[in-house]
Amino acid sequence: MTAIRLLLVDDDPLVRAGLSLMMGGAGDIEIVGEGADGDEVEALVDRTHPDVVLMDIRMPSVDGLTATERLRARPDAPQVVVLTTFHADEQVLHALRAGAAGFVLKDTPPAEIVDAVRRVAAGDPVLSPAVTRQLMRHAAGVRADTRQARARDRLAALNDREREVAVAVGRGLANAEIAAGLFMSVATVKTHVSRILAKLGLNNRVQIALLAYDAGLLEE
Repeated sequence: MTAIRLLLVDDDPLVRAGLSLMMGGAGDIEIVGEGADGDEVEALVDRTHPDVVLMDIRMPSVDGLTATERLRARPDAPQVVVLTTFHADEQVLHALRAGAAGFVLKDTPPAEIVDAVRRVAAGDPVLSPAVTRQLMRHAAGVRADTRQARARDRLAALNDREREVAVAVGRGLANAEIAAGLFMSVATVKTHVSRILAKLGLNNRVQIALLAYDAGLLEE
C-alpha cells in the first residue's frame, strides 16, 4: 500500500517534533517535509508533492488561512487539515471556507490526529457532526438574509436528489449512512457528492455542509 505523503507546517519546532514523532509511528504515513511559516508552503508542496498538509493557523509571516487559500486555488492541490488551539474559532471556519478539509486541536490524542490524516487522505472530512454544528453556530451568528439568499441561489443548480445528499452531508452523515437513509448504494452517494462539488465549484464535503447551513436547509 502506498504511504500517505504528509507535509507538516507549524512555526513551533517542538510541535513539529511532536507531530513528526507521532506520525513516524504510523506505517502508512510518510513525512515528506516540514515548514515553519505559510510563505514556505507552496514551494514545499512543489518539492515534496504531499497528499495532505497539516498546517497551523497562526504563524508569524503568512498565516495558515492565507496559505490554505493560496494552496487550494491551485490545480491538484493536496488536502489541508488546519491545527488550532480553539474549539470554536472564527478563523477555523474561515479556513474551512477556504478549502481546508477539516481541523484538529493541538491537544487532540495522537491516535485521533493520525486517524484524521488518514481520513482526509481518503476523502472524508475530519469534523464530527457535533463539532461541525458548533463551528457553524459560532461563525454564522445572526445569519444575514443576503447570505441565505446567495446560498440558496447556488444550491438551485442541484437536482432534487443531489439536494437531498447535500443536506445529508451537511448533517455530518457518512456515505454509508446517507446510502441507507436515501435508499441508494454507497457508490451512487459518492457519485452524487462528486457532482455536487463540480456543480457548485467546491473543494470538499465540509464546504457542502457550510453552504447547506447558510441556505438554512439544516433547519428544515
